[in-house]
Amino acid sequence: MATGKIDRFSGRYRFLSNFYPAVVELDGQWYRTVEHAYQAAKFPYGLDRDVFFDVDLTPGQAKRFGRGKGGSEWHSKSLEIMLELLRQKFREPKLRSLLLGTVGAELIEGNDWNDKFFGVVNGIGENWLGKLLMAVREEIAGEEL
Repeated sequence: MATGKIDRFSGRYRFLSNFYPAVVELDGQWYRTVEHAYQAAKFPYGLDRDVFFDVDLTPGQAKRFGRGKGGSEWHSKSLEIMLELLRQKFREPKLRSLLLGTVGAELIEGNDWNDKFFGVVNGIGENWLGKLLMAVREEIAGEEL
């Protein structure tokens, strides 16, 4: 059980990152990471998503490819999509156990790439990734009782 704050999803806590390998499904297709699936969700189903299946496409490249895409409706549905992908990721027993090992700690996606929506930069940001991870952790912990 962790306490305090986990303010970077790297090193020992890299598994919390959306770049961490974890197979998830979106619209009947399987993706290698949450990041690949999340970015693919910004594009219409079909050919526009093919790039996200390239085995050489890193999560960072997927993120750059999807940046600014998704249209005017994206913002309103992005958190719902992210939550569902995180739920899938943490159904995997090892990842589930690792997430439960953070019970008691506030999860903060601290970053230096200026993501103040999903994370926190120099103490400023909405930390939606951290909030969603804590919500998934709470759901899982409730199932364990």
